[in-house]
Amino acid sequence: MAWLLLVVSGVLEAVWATALGRSHGFTRLGPSVVFAVALALSMAGLALALRTLPVGTAYAVWVGIGAVGTAGYAMAFGGEPATVLKLLFLAGIVGCVIGLKLVH
Repeated sequence: MAWLLLVVSGVLEAVWATALGRSHGFTRLGPSVVFAVALALSMAGLALALRTLPVGTAYAVWVGIGAVGTAGYAMAFGGEPATVLKLLFLAGIVGCVIGLKLVH
């Protein structure tokens, strides 16, 4: 259950990071509210997962999922270029996250 909670929290990290960028310095209400709610839920989920998972592993997985999700969204919908090298390095992060799960 902790791993599922951690993955959902990592996805929410990508949501709040994307919403933060779209809030334009908290001048747009909708993205600012999405940011605040996703941030609170993401942190709460990480905190709950840390009850049973080691902090180093959980934090690395949480950040990795959030980074890949944020970058993937930006490439798919935000006009950020998706280069072969960028995709390769993001796949490396995914591989590392999977590896951390397997060795835990």
